[in-house]
Amino acid sequence: MHFISTRNNAPAATLSQAIAAGLAPDGGLYVPQQMPAPRTLQAGASLAETASMLLQPFFAGDGLEPELPRICAEAFDFPAPLRRLATRNDHVLELFHGPTAAFKDFGARFLAASLSRLRADQARPLTIVVATSGDTGAAVAAAFHGQPGLQVVVLYPDGRVSPRQAHQLGCLGGNIRTLRVAGSFDDCQAMVKQALNDADLQARVPLSSANSISLGRLLPQMAYYAHAALAHQAAQDALLNVAVPTGNLGNAMAAVMARALGVPLGRIVLATNANRVLPDYFGGGPYQARASVATLANAMDVGAPSNFERLRWLYAGDDTVLRAQFVARAVDDEAIADTIAARHRRHGEVLCPHTATAVRVLEQLRASGEAAAHEHWAVVATAHPAKFEAVVEPLIGCEVPVPPALAELLRRPAHAEPCAPEYAALRDTLLR
Repeated sequence: MHFISTRNNAPAATLSQAIAAGLAPDGGLYVPQQMPAPRTLQAGASLAETASMLLQPFFAGDGLEPELPRICAEAFDFPAPLRRLATRNDHVLELFHGPTAAFKDFGARFLAASLSRLRADQARPLTIVVATSGDTGAAVAAAFHGQPGLQVVVLYPDGRVSPRQAHQLGCLGGNIRTLRVAGSFDDCQAMVKQALNDADLQARVPLSSANSISLGRLLPQMAYYAHAALAHQAAQDALLNVAVPTGNLGNAMAAVMARALGVPLGRIVLATNANRVLPDYFGGGPYQARASVATLANAMDVGAPSNFERLRWLYAGDDTVLRAQFVARAVDDEAIADTIAARHRRHGEVLCPHTATAVRVLEQLRASGEAAAHEHWAVVATAHPAKFEAVVEPLIGCEVPVPPALAELLRRPAHAEPCAPEYAALRDTLLR
């Protein structure tokens, strides 16, 4: 299979080339030249086995194809359980059981396993440059830490991530370098995209990306949706609908692609915070990127979601058809805080702000009848609440236990370098 740019102005690439490059030369995002035919998958396989079977058509004919089962075994070596919530027919898909307690561990580890094989015989190191609104950078840093021939530069918006997220971003050292940018996530993301499109810089410092713009991050994220949906259908004889907290749209895009491959998913609802770009578009307005707004659910503070290009590509740029397929709802900070407090008080559930955003949206859909009582739904839990103790603990009135892997990272000393929100500052850092 070959991959093309969403902007249709770059040569087709093999999977290995697309993963190594991160971004297409014309600034677009890599997508399959055509989507594979729907897959026939069965419940009962492990998460890693489900991933391997689902991804096989994308790897067909590529040099990485023989390595796919081993790559999946390395990336998917922790669970993604689907658990019942207190309310009838409602579930939570827990994606925070990896080493940095966030869903992005899956994609980051898959990408690291792929790139380590692609770079095995390269003399020059490859630098992974990644913008993060909170969780991506830590997952990428942990996945690539100590990998020979690979270096990582992480950019995060100073003061706009939780204290524990910031600590994770700067605590590894070695081949990981962390920059705290005096700006927003959108500034960080724009700087990364400019670096990846700087031919002169690339000639001197080979670069790639590990954001959700990377195909190597996006494709593996389909696997946990497939695994959960197949198991749920087998056990409950019911289609699973999902409410996905989303910022840059990568996790939701993975669900969309999984459904297109025949995974038994029903509706996919997008839950955002006060950054309303997607709700406004799906409500009938024009797509219009804007400056991001800081919220309690900081990992979703995105005003220009990159993966919207991929979503539009999948629906051939037809806004009418695309709007008919999805519902997107925005939740403000007051409602996020109320949801965290109320769900703990009523049901003993402890939610991170991002998961609470999706729970609130599902509550709204249930109350309005848009989600019927007989329908089965899963809220996607993208991060462990212990990463946001400053938000969660005052609302629930008790401490949130810290998972052992996160506790180990928090015991390490952390350091991040200040960086201006300007491309010249990043370019200078990469050249040095």
